[in-house]
Amino acid sequence: MQTKKRVVSLLPSATEMLCHIGGRSLLVGRSHECDEPTDVATLPVLSTAATHFSGGAGASAAVDTQVRELMNRQQPLYGLNIESLKGLRPDVILTQDLCRVCSIDVESVRRIAATMSPVPEVVSCNAETVEGVLDDMLWIGNAVGLAANAQETVTALRERLYSLSDYTNAFGDGPNVAFLEWTDPLFIGGHWIPQLIERAGGRHVLNATVAVRQAGAGAGPIGTTLRKAGKSVTVPPEVLVASKPEYLVIAPCGLKLDLALEAVGELASNRWWKELPAVRTGRVAVVDGNAMFARPGPRLADAFAFLVGWLNDRPELIPANFPWALFRN
Repeated sequence: MQTKKRVVSLLPSATEMLCHIGGRSLLVGRSHECDEPTDVATLPVLSTAATHFSGGAGASAAVDTQVRELMNRQQPLYGLNIESLKGLRPDVILTQDLCRVCSIDVESVRRIAATMSPVPEVVSCNAETVEGVLDDMLWIGNAVGLAANAQETVTALRERLYSLSDYTNAFGDGPNVAFLEWTDPLFIGGHWIPQLIERAGGRHVLNATVAVRQAGAGAGPIGTTLRKAGKSVTVPPEVLVASKPEYLVIAPCGLKLDLALEAVGELASNRWWKELPAVRTGRVAVVDGNAMFARPGPRLADAFAFLVGWLNDRPELIPANFPWALFRN
């Protein structure tokens, strides 16, 4: 009988993926941000953040300043309880190396893992595309002994994504959509977010996907894996205004819906806000960025369903209890 793996996850999306493929019982430790499924709250917390969002006027800008100052001084954004980690004796540690702002970087984790006996396997989830997220789920399944479960789960998620695409017009000139993943400064979403918007029938002009190099004749169709976008980018307000978005999605990374609405309320106090077509027509969606879009895990399927439903006037496709609200001035 195969011994069950002991798994520590230092990445919220990896925790969700592991549990989604049936690996909840393998999890013995988590990061301070791992909160889904909710019962992981009973597990030991191994990390801490050097920054904190408390809400209130200027909070978004304050967090951005904290992050930039720490990075400029080459100081870590996260701390890790090394002794507690060693005490849990994990066989596998799940982490990432895509975004230094999101969680502990993989090199730090590998240095610590190398001092442990036996040395645990470090699995780094670095998806930049929707398909990359599904691949990460397969990698996790292979690492923890749940390969068959992962394959079955990924197949179901892929089928759901494909079925939702049936409600869109992949060949039409869809609405211009702007996606903000932070409000001060303005960060335009990247990686899998432009993919989701384009596949939902919209255009993400401020950070559009491009054909993958050497894609050849397969470069055109939006629904293929042969187009991808770069990382998120900052833009000044005048660029956002000039882009004339018809729909605006605001999902500040790491913020629950109440704090996201508060951040957008502050954003709406700017004079340029009402120049946005999406604002004038009441098409501003505020989404819980802690749960949706920012985490490259299984709930991206729910995020895609929301986009398809909202952009194509098919509200019945939006999942029940999806954490969003229309913003009204």
